[in-house]
Amino acid sequence: QVVLVSGHLDSWDVGQGAMDDGGGAFISWEALSLIKDLGLRPKRTLRLVLWTGEEQGGVGAKQYYQLHKENISNFDIVMESDEGTFQPSGLGFSGSAEARDVVKEIMTLLQPINVTDVFDPADGTDIAYWMRDGVPGASLHNDINKYFWFHHSQGDTMTVQDPNQMNLCAAVWTVVSYVIADMEDMLPR
Repeated sequence: QVVLVSGHLDSWDVGQGAMDDGGGAFISWEALSLIKDLGLRPKRTLRLVLWTGEEQGGVGAKQYYQLHKENISNFDIVMESDEGTFQPSGLGFSGSAEARDVVKEIMTLLQPINVTDVFDPADGTDIAYWMRDGVPGASLHNDINKYFWFHHSQGDTMTVQDPNQMNLCAAVWTVVSYVIADMEDMLPR
């Protein structure tokens, strides 16, 4: 059984793609690194996917889906961060009402950093195939007021990234992915 965390690499002819979506790729990598560094071993596999070709029609996500859809019942949740890594506010979520209740309970663990909201729905080109077929999905919600200042521009460089905000985003990704991967049962479909 798999809990999938992800971001994609959008190298453009301008900028560096650091915020879109290098930040999403980084926090996904960091979540698994933190879990490993803490010596935690969840009941399910945590899988990191760094998608490619999202802006070219989601070809990387489509290929991955085609290769793994026969095991769709083993995918517990698919998570994608693709709207920058600014101050987080919660998660977008798509799934059953019962699964939403579980995710809301998990989000209460993030009260100390004031990131507890669950929004409807989850969004992400790279996880859309899975959600369409009933796999619960989550996307990072954060303050995107400045997102389009940098999106696909010369300004999308590492200087856009705020280490403190990225750490908070990574904390959200880490807590949610680990708790879901370590629950007794998979999220209800």
